[in-house]
Amino acid sequence: MLEQFASEIVCNPYNRPLMADELIPLLEGVDGYIAGVDDVSARVIDKAPSTLKVISRYGVGYDQVDIKACGQRGIVVTNTPGANAESVADLAFGLMLSVARQIPYADEQTKRGGWPRITGLELYGKTLGIIGLGAIGKGVARRAKGFSMRVLAYDPAIDEAFCRQYGVEISSFEEVLSKSDFISLHLPLKDETKHIINSNTISMMKDGAILINTARGGLVDEQAVYQALKAGKLRGFGTDVFEVEPPGKSPLFEFKNVVVTPHMGSSTVEAINAMANLAVKNLIDVLTGKECPYIVNREYLKIV
Repeated sequence: MLEQFASEIVCNPYNRPLMADELIPLLEGVDGYIAGVDDVSARVIDKAPSTLKVISRYGVGYDQVDIKACGQRGIVVTNTPGANAESVADLAFGLMLSVARQIPYADEQTKRGGWPRITGLELYGKTLGIIGLGAIGKGVARRAKGFSMRVLAYDPAIDEAFCRQYGVEISSFEEVLSKSDFISLHLPLKDETKHIINSNTISMMKDGAILINTARGGLVDEQAVYQALKAGKLRGFGTDVFEVEPPGKSPLFEFKNVVVTPHMGSSTVEAINAMANLAVKNLIDVLTGKECPYIVNREYLKIV
């Protein structure tokens, strides 16, 4: 699709996320840019060429893109919500099972010649709290029903029809924290959600709760989680994301009841294809003047 539309395509030569100084020269003369998790800071936007009209985010989160700076330059920013939802929901559930049954630890010990006796926790019949009931959160809720879980959900813009259809209990943030055996995070990272899981909110959780994060690392104060695991307040933690990625030698790695993955929630054949197709479509729609429903910086766009 892109080859048929563009006269020239400039590719990332590094096969990894781009830093600002690497990205700036690559943007010279381009009309549209499909962004992964590159550093699209205000400095990059300030130096972007006047030809740049759209940044099409390949993925859902856009915290790496300064959407306000883009809007002030008249640059449209889009994302691909829903395209990776089922894949991320799968991983969230996989992390729940892995932490509750200590599957990675059991695998490691058995391969080393051990035969450990591990007492895990069933998901069946437990209470799952979902914080953020967007496309991914809904996917997790649907899967939870297959495990006969009671599902509580908090979202500032809750979908009441979905909750009625799937028997999800609309709850306050505090209720989700205090009543859930498992808590799964599915919020965007914004100023108001940074470290939404901290020592104070962890203290509101049930003793022995399991926390899962497949959204953004910045939602969680990792030091607070470390202390809660050390004290036994949390039974376990499963995360696909970190505040700093890669995380290096995180103190969290010392716990066998912590299961980590390398931000791979969207890394399935199906999600990669769906995100790529939608990212390209968004870019072409904006450049050709068609209506695009996935613009994330409308409130910042200059009227020109």
